[in-house]
Amino acid sequence: MSQPGFVDAFSQTFSIDAGETALIVVDMQNATGNRAMGLGKLLAGKGESDRAAYRFDRIEQLLVPNIQRLQAAFRRAGADIIYITYGANSPDASDAPPHMAPIIRATNNILGQPEHDIVDGLQPLPGELVLNKTTQGAFRSTGLDSTLRAKGIRTVVTVGVSTNNCVAMTSMEACDHQYQVVVVSDGTGTDSEDMQQATLTMLRRLWARVLTTDEVLTELSSPSD
Repeated sequence: MSQPGFVDAFSQTFSIDAGETALIVVDMQNATGNRAMGLGKLLAGKGESDRAAYRFDRIEQLLVPNIQRLQAAFRRAGADIIYITYGANSPDASDAPPHMAPIIRATNNILGQPEHDIVDGLQPLPGELVLNKTTQGAFRSTGLDSTLRAKGIRTVVTVGVSTNNCVAMTSMEACDHQYQVVVVSDGTGTDSEDMQQATLTMLRRLWARVLTTDEVLTELSSPSD
């Protein structure tokens, strides 16, 4: 086991207060989170489904059940849940930046298309906010920051995909906007275990606390000081 780095001594320390915390569900959509649609369908058509097996297995077996547990706990606590989607608003994806438009078009991730919808089992309840982004970070192309500030949120708990792209970018943006950040280790996923663990290691260094679903649930249910 590697020794802690000197930066670890400066990483964030705080407790979760349900009254000031929001669960941010990032990009849990059919386009890249459903093996039968979008990316999954694209790879299957090329005979390359095995390239995404780790991703979709983790989403189905770990992410969806754990995010469901977090949704239920946040709802019981009366805490906010905000869903972030990514995809184009324009049918030709002309409103998406050049580095995002090709995958958006390839996976048909266009607002109003079924690929853009949130995966089965995680759909928002009435009154739960959904914000659509065209960039990897949610703060750059949505009103997330103003929404959180209006609601008095100080801490965000991030889950979803992909850990190394949109989850990490949104989490780091949140930290730079001076929110306290928790990234859920078993509520996030990407394309390989190496990529998952490398990103979590990076996020622990100043950006966020990295906790399991069970650890978040324990803190969420504990009375705040």
